[in-house]
Amino acid sequence: MKNDLNEKKAYWIWYPGDWEVWLHEQVSIKRQWREVMYPPYWRLDRHYSSVIYTYTYHLTQPEEITITADGRFAAYLDGKDNQRSNAEKMMLPEGKHELSITVYNDVNPPALHIEGEHVYTNNTWQVSCYDKKWSPVGSWKEQLDASSLAPSQYKLATEEHQPASIEKTEDGWMADFGKETVGYLKVNGIDGKSRLTVYYGESMEEVEDRENCVLLDNVFLDGESEDYTFPASRAFRYAQVVPESEDFQIDSISMLYEYLPVEYRSNFQSSNDLLNDIWKTSVYTFHLNTREFFFDGMKRDRWVWSGDAHQSFLMNYYSFFDHDVVKRTLIALRGKEPIVTHINTILDYSLYWFTGIYDYYLYTGDVEFVKSQYNSMVSLMDFCLGRRNAEDMMEGIEEDWVFVDWADIDNKGEVSTIQILLCRSLETMALVAELVGDKDSVQNYHDQASELKEKIMSIFWNENKGGLVHSRYNGVLSDEITKYPNMFALLFGYFNDQQIDKVKNNVMLNSEVQAIKTPYMRFFELAALCEVGEHQFVLDEMLSYWGGMLALGATSFWEEYDPNQSGRQHLEMYNMPYGKSLCHAWGASPIYLIGKYFLGVTPASPGYENFVIEPQLGGLDWFEGTVPIGIGDAEVYMDKEKIRVKASHGEGVLRYKLNEEPHETPIPTDGSWLEIPLI
Repeated sequence: MKNDLNEKKAYWIWYPGDWEVWLHEQVSIKRQWREVMYPPYWRLDRHYSSVIYTYTYHLTQPEEITITADGRFAAYLDGKDNQRSNAEKMMLPEGKHELSITVYNDVNPPALHIEGEHVYTNNTWQVSCYDKKWSPVGSWKEQLDASSLAPSQYKLATEEHQPASIEKTEDGWMADFGKETVGYLKVNGIDGKSRLTVYYGESMEEVEDRENCVLLDNVFLDGESEDYTFPASRAFRYAQVVPESEDFQIDSISMLYEYLPVEYRSNFQSSNDLLNDIWKTSVYTFHLNTREFFFDGMKRDRWVWSGDAHQSFLMNYYSFFDHDVVKRTLIALRGKEPIVTHINTILDYSLYWFTGIYDYYLYTGDVEFVKSQYNSMVSLMDFCLGRRNAEDMMEGIEEDWVFVDWADIDNKGEVSTIQILLCRSLETMALVAELVGDKDSVQNYHDQASELKEKIMSIFWNENKGGLVHSRYNGVLSDEITKYPNMFALLFGYFNDQQIDKVKNNVMLNSEVQAIKTPYMRFFELAALCEVGEHQFVLDEMLSYWGGMLALGATSFWEEYDPNQSGRQHLEMYNMPYGKSLCHAWGASPIYLIGKYFLGVTPASPGYENFVIEPQLGGLDWFEGTVPIGIGDAEVYMDKEKIRVKASHGEGVLRYKLNEEPHETPIPTDGSWLEIPLI
């Protein structure tokens, strides 16, 4: 094995997945309830504390290398492990030799960085946790390429922000930062000594309710420093600073806004100002939750949930197109062996993990990462298949939580939505098995998916009601129609033309079918309606639903919104007066709806090597926007008279209707504009 001599850049390496798993553990315990730790109620995995790296080199002359390890290390050559060195500088002899480095660290991932002219750490090294197996190393060369920054020292970026206003109150100060934000509060120009309490709130009601606000900080300031930055990153709009001593004074309040540096690769403008505000607020909401991983909400949980992340992956492809945060999230969610419960303890969340892999490959074409996850996919799928019943269907058993959505639905027995997600997961397994050359498994997974799809349609399809029923329990089929299985079957292409028409009218547009009230499942509901051409309906729903939150003063989108509620009801959830997250990742779904179904940009082959642009006005007079397509971008403009598109990557086609007839026109590959008149 030899380094690519054209690549002169050394970077940190670690046991694959260990840094991501370690980082997940670190961020997962940051959730607090009034300064009290609130860790997740699922297993947090840990890195291997002792690993060994190996690399075979061939030098024509001796070479000195510099060794930096995150932990204690020992280096030796050619298996002579009784001749070890822990010196930072090491002279490698000429010729062909095997270099071995053992690293131990029980606190942080035992990572390694070696710098030399021809010998240096990169992805050609291998590593073992002493299980007699060698694996390609894990790395993140784009960000962790400096020997001075060990992976365990990674931090998000910060920049100082000023509040929109500060008011002196009866016993302190009230700062309003103008919108939802995340970071470290600062008090500046300290004069005096005092115990200081800070009450945080996403709303004015919360920050003023000192007994019930979710987040607060207590600290004693001795007056020795002019400024003080609170050590915990908080999510808030308002901060109420209250000193215990009446003599205590400060000059100002500010914050260190904490964020993941990402490139804003998309934009959107239209003839509807409210829709433009919805898009901007969605992107802002999404960025606040795009951090070390894709989080659910920034105030209450700050955890990595697989269902939330599945939607975040898709929104990311239509906004930042950041590969690394997707990969980190997928690795962290999957965790370590052995598997003893479903991801996040939720049955459907294990299945969303597979669809996340499927979508990542489709949008990025990153076959190497997908291949690297295959063994983890196999063991998770084995776990899932091992929890099927005698009918080869999954249902909640023992400690499983069958979630589907926050709604009044009975998820006992064989839930049709779960079977559809399992079917898609098996299709994903067949796809990745083919990528890695596991031919026997390709056919096995494909056959299981086909058989399951046939069962779903034969058992759950109700011809009279025109849709899939919700469940079967103890052999008794429910006659309840819900939107959940029907919209997933629409999205995955599981219905024939006759079924599509029935489901559209009898289920998706039927006001008598139970309504969906969370942005979580509205994501899929509105996407499915776009799949059947209901763009005008979807536009009206976005303006009403997300516009309704903006009308109530939202500066980021919420975990749940019910227009029938009023006042403090909008803040309540989980039997807590301020339990609802007012900045929730799944609230940002207009990013995906607008990018995929209005601007109409979708990959037709992995990595956008081939793609389709099929714009739809949906009742707008005009729109224009940019969508990332792999390493390039697609630009789209449409009004009632014309469509203009151009792209800087791949081979694409423009689909449109002229005089109600469908047409396709190739998009120029030279980056020039294609314009099609519609009248």
